[in-house]
Amino acid sequence: MVLKTLESAGRLHGYGIARQIEETSDDLLSVNYETLYPALLKLEQENYIRSEWGFSENNRKAKFYRLTLKGRKELTAATSRWQKMTRAIGLILGESNE
Repeated sequence: MVLKTLESAGRLHGYGIARQIEETSDDLLSVNYETLYPALLKLEQENYIRSEWGFSENNRKAKFYRLTLKGRKELTAATSRWQKMTRAIGLILGESNE
């Protein structure tokens, strides 16, 4: 979700990523900040995203993240895996037990 959010929205800070995910999901998803920041660190260590310091819309210092080329490739692969998984689950849930 983080990679897709950065692809769609561009450069964002952590809070912006969380809010974008929540808004895009019509607030059906709630982002846990205790897991978001470790996830951002892991994505950065894997070179899927890059960070740089800047100032937020409130003029506060914040770390901004952006998607890398490697991150775009991973997003494509992850999207394909997700689509296969949801198709499989759909097939299972759609089966009747007659």
